[in-house]
Amino acid sequence: MGKNRLEAFSDGVIAIIITIMVLELKVPHDTSLAALTALWPVFLSYLLSFVYVGIYWNNHHHFYHVVRQVDGRVLWANLHLLFWLSLLPFVTGWMGENHMAALPVALYGVVLLMSALAWYVMQRTLLCVPGNREVLSRALGRDRKGRLSPWLYLAGIGLSFYQSWLGAGIYGLLALWWLVPDRRMEQAASQQH
Repeated sequence: MGKNRLEAFSDGVIAIIITIMVLELKVPHDTSLAALTALWPVFLSYLLSFVYVGIYWNNHHHFYHVVRQVDGRVLWANLHLLFWLSLLPFVTGWMGENHMAALPVALYGVVLLMSALAWYVMQRTLLCVPGNREVLSRALGRDRKGRLSPWLYLAGIGLSFYQSWLGAGIYGLLALWWLVPDRRMEQAASQQH
């Protein structure tokens, strides 16, 4: 089947996730700078999550640009990814409201880890659809970032219980690592057309 409805649905869900996250930013009732600075953990967690959602949206767009077809398995694998991403507003709010406390930061990492694993499942599922394997296999290559990231999320989760800022720092560094769109997909798309 075609991929357009899957892409449109995913775009809509991602837009809703961002909307929910921004609605969680509460306006202070005080007009002082102190009132704003008290909100820095909330804003920082929002910023990190916004970047992560943007990374997933951007990579989803690039990835599906080289995909030719999807099937029912892919639809479910994509929903699995969207499920984990839809939990980001909750863990973002919890982490920010509790000033980056250990358990909220660790749970935030669990959601990021599960999102990364769901992305991997989606990739593998798409490789099973006839017509996708050759182009996707070539584009993915060895996928070092994709294979290393879950281990770094696990490290961040563990470090969160030792020092929550270390865990959050690892999540931030991983976001910076993934910020640039995957050039492999762009190259595969240009060779395809």
